[in-house]
Amino acid sequence: MNALTWIDGSWVEGNPPILGPMTQSTWLGSLVFDGARRINGKYPDLDLHCKRLIKSSESMGLKSPKSAEEVLSICLEGCKKFKIKEDLYIKPMIWAEDGIGIIAPDPDSTRLAVCIFPAPLPEGGMTACLSSFIRPMEKAAPTDAKAAALYANTGRATREAKAKGFDNCVICDHEGNVAEFTVANLFMVKDNIVYTPQPTGTFLAGITRFRVMNLLSSSKIKVVEAKIKPNELLEADEIFCTGNYVKLRKIDKYEDKVFGKSPVFDIAYHLYWEWMKTI
Repeated sequence: MNALTWIDGSWVEGNPPILGPMTQSTWLGSLVFDGARRINGKYPDLDLHCKRLIKSSESMGLKSPKSAEEVLSICLEGCKKFKIKEDLYIKPMIWAEDGIGIIAPDPDSTRLAVCIFPAPLPEGGMTACLSSFIRPMEKAAPTDAKAAALYANTGRATREAKAKGFDNCVICDHEGNVAEFTVANLFMVKDNIVYTPQPTGTFLAGITRFRVMNLLSSSKIKVVEAKIKPNELLEADEIFCTGNYVKLRKIDKYEDKVFGKSPVFDIAYHLYWEWMKTI
């Protein structure tokens, strides 16, 4: 495995065994992480991802041993160990070794690792269906954190979508409104207006999502946060998604509806990569 992991001040190759069976986060799911990228030698919003990592750890009851600025420095140090032309995935992780009364993570036992590995951007569009699974409510899960525990449910949703022959799926909240794709935020275009689900505390309103919203708004394209029902997606002119791993990716087919040209997505895509040149 062509990966490097920073742990306890050193860089280790491969997939080091750094969480054990008695580690609280291994056992009880309190690990948080964030995902960032190096693309074309650039680090889009890496500083914001490091800050979100710290915020996620605090939400989970952890206490990061490093500041966001220190995590950023470690990420940049590690990326320099790879070829400059390699596109990388940057994954800082925070977890607890011990628990308070077993169940709650002990903040004083918090540890940090930073894992970096080559990861080319996915190419082309993708297909999606509507999932039978839903996002949890904020009082039922740590939805304000990028918590590893949340991905068990989206993993089930992904497996269901794959079994139906789709690449991904749309997940709704407990009120039946569209929340997001499994690991990316959703945008819908209708009559040249861009709509994206209104944050309700059930999903993370992502960093790339916010970046794209600002870029579109600056180009005089109207962007509206709204409650979207699943049947509205079938009436959309375009659907696309944003997320750190894919950045921007269009939906070629949703359920039985096949989309053709994607002029608004093309604008958003162009704006994002032009912005990338400036950082």
